[in-house]
Amino acid sequence: MKTDIILAGVGGQGILSIAAVLGEAAVNNSLYLKQAEVHGMSQRGGDVQSNLRLSSDPIASDLIPLGKADLIISLEPMEALRYLPWLSSKGTIVTNSAPFINIESYPSLDELDREYSKIPNKVILDAEKIAKESTGTVRTANMVILGAASSFIDLPYESLQDAIRHIFSRKGEEIIQMNLKAMEAGRSFAAASQA
Repeated sequence: MKTDIILAGVGGQGILSIAAVLGEAAVNNSLYLKQAEVHGMSQRGGDVQSNLRLSSDPIASDLIPLGKADLIISLEPMEALRYLPWLSSKGTIVTNSAPFINIESYPSLDELDREYSKIPNKVILDAEKIAKESTGTVRTANMVILGAASSFIDLPYESLQDAIRHIFSRKGEEIIQMNLKAMEAGRSFAAASQA
């Protein structure tokens, strides 16, 4: 088993929480794990990217070579496109459709749609809308995205749920349940869109 994942977004969206959940689930399944993170110039609004490599065999490098990523998970549609050179020809993108417009030259939604129409394997969802509908807050959008990506990751879904319970345990049962519900809503959306 080997899964190479690029996580992308902007600061404050919860990319590193996704990485923490995936990392804990991988370790709990006795997998090897390597991670490299790049944080933007600002804590909120700067680009955030992480290489996450999971494998049943030892991993030599924490960086994913160009054209070798199995999955790009993104909370921001333009940030996902930025890392297309790393995606393998059989790879999948799971991304939020709602843009975080933080630069003057941000492409139009039509331009983004044209680029996404060229990608064969993708799940595009409005994570904020799904989060709001399922949990009452957009703050769980990152777990919606993780749920949508979960079927493309060779980890038991229950392990992701357990990792959420552990990581968010200090925040209380209500926060745990919100994040679990958000992840399930994303997983359900992805399953319906792939049917």
